[in-house]
Amino acid sequence: MHIDGSVAIVTGAGGGIGAALVKELVARGARVVATDLDPDALAAAVPAADAVRTLPGDASSTNDIRAAIDVAEREFGPVDLYAANAGVLRGFEPDVKPTDWDLSWQVNVMAHVRAAELLLPGWLERGNGHFLSTASAAGLLTQLGSPTYSVTKHAAVAHAEWLAATYGDRGVGVTCLCPMGVDTAMVRDGLASDDPVVQAGTAAVTSAGDVLSPEVVAREAIQGVIDGGFLVLPHPEVGTYRERKAADIDRWIAGMQRYRRDLEGRAG
Repeated sequence: MHIDGSVAIVTGAGGGIGAALVKELVARGARVVATDLDPDALAAAVPAADAVRTLPGDASSTNDIRAAIDVAEREFGPVDLYAANAGVLRGFEPDVKPTDWDLSWQVNVMAHVRAAELLLPGWLERGNGHFLSTASAAGLLTQLGSPTYSVTKHAAVAHAEWLAATYGDRGVGVTCLCPMGVDTAMVRDGLASDDPVVQAGTAAVTSAGDVLSPEVVAREAIQGVIDGGFLVLPHPEVGTYRERKAADIDRWIAGMQRYRRDLEGRAG
């Protein structure tokens, strides 16, 4: 995909990877509609610019997704790239509430599904379009401590794979971004938590590889979109872990159990 001159929407742009994606896209010549549930964070993270429009909204709301598409089309033209980046981490064992599951499904999965449903007809008619799904290494491996995050990120990867298998040969590009530790508020809050399970779950991510800046992750994600490949792994070791998991799942699970006990012992 060519970024220069394209029109993009980025959700979860109020900080972290989302804000970095907006900056990377604009630097490469794209025009961007940036959205986030928190209008103050969005205003602080995405400075006003001719090539950017900001729109507070819920990434999982069909009406808000449609509103972002309408703004993009009115201000810039048809949407070429949709970056489904907004995500939440809620619910750690043993205190996982039904509301944690509901919110995680809506933001981490259904936000992607609804955006694709709205955009696919136009993309198929034009014969081009690109969907960038911010999933996680947790969607390829697992997330210790949080079943809601691990399960929904697996579902996000599965949705991206389904999109690629179904529409990838009909002009619709799909890129799935699966980083491990990234220096975002989500990771910082987890490490600072006084809950040992939350600490251990976050440490499982940060201790398995380097903690990358959002800018590095965004740069690799957009390069992945340009190159047209499906999977973007800013942490290359995730690919190695994935191969080990596929080669011997029982050994992998036993190793994860040992890793979990070690991390919980340190946090406790």
